[in-house]
Amino acid sequence: MIGKLKGLVDEVGADWLIVDVNGVGYLVTCSRRTLDALPEPGGAVTLSIETKVSEDAIRLVGFTSDLERDWFRLLLSVQGVGTRVALGVLGTLTPADLARAIALEDKKAVSAAPGVGPKVAARIVAELKDKAPASTNLNAVLDVGVALGVEESAARNHSVAMRDAISALVNLGYPQVQAASAISGAVKKLESGATAEQLIRQGLKELAR
Repeated sequence: MIGKLKGLVDEVGADWLIVDVNGVGYLVTCSRRTLDALPEPGGAVTLSIETKVSEDAIRLVGFTSDLERDWFRLLLSVQGVGTRVALGVLGTLTPADLARAIALEDKKAVSAAPGVGPKVAARIVAELKDKAPASTNLNAVLDVGVALGVEESAARNHSVAMRDAISALVNLGYPQVQAASAISGAVKKLESGATAEQLIRQGLKELAR
């Protein structure tokens, strides 16, 4: 099984590229975002690889990072999501954007990906709300000023309180994305100056629903 490829960009197509590794060309399927991040042909590239094996083919799917590959694997675990849809999601949303959308139950953001209708977006949010790769950057997920529309002057205090509250819930054993979702729900219900302790109490209520 191939887990990583390091070589030179040989040729790029609509949803694929060929990586030249010491004279051997590997055909790799990628998202639009990954392809847009590639250097010009002849440039060096390193891709994390997911090897998909079927009865009649071995297919390589490439990503710019291990985190993106981990999200791809999670997306494939959702009913109705195959390789094409998963790559469509990752071509539209960065891993941080996807984690934020799931934490905030933002089905509209997920459904912006090609091939993702409202029902599939709802399943992605519902089935992945308790899951996230261990390397997900929580600070990126909780870009409060962007994700929740908090006024800039209050965003920093909100961000600190939310991180502290989420950390407390994670320490209690709740998965990171589930904790983030609960605290995001708490922020929407409490006043803008809510403390971490108030967010924790409201977050536990959200988790008990």
